[in-house]
Amino acid sequence: MASIDINRSHSLGLDEAKTRAEQLAENLKSKMGLAYSWDADCIRFKGDNGPAKGVKGTVSVSASTIRVEIDLPFLMKAMKGPIASKVNAKLDNLLA
Repeated sequence: MASIDINRSHSLGLDEAKTRAEQLAENLKSKMGLAYSWDADCIRFKGDNGPAKGVKGTVSVSASTIRVEIDLPFLMKAMKGPIASKVNAKLDNLLA
């Protein structure tokens, strides 16, 4: 079960939603050092070192929804609220 699970509806279509999901992944990479790769319509990311070591998750994209699931390591679970808030804010900007 993911520590953070965020679902958002959108009207962007699949291709544009994937483009914006890639922007989210690039942001996570630059700010947190998370590596990511695409697997069909899903981005899989994980932190192997740095401030996000042990973090892993997915960004699943469909023609009408984006779902972000993040598994936090034990020591980061106390930061669940602030992390979820930042992801929500980033999604607000990307899906606007």
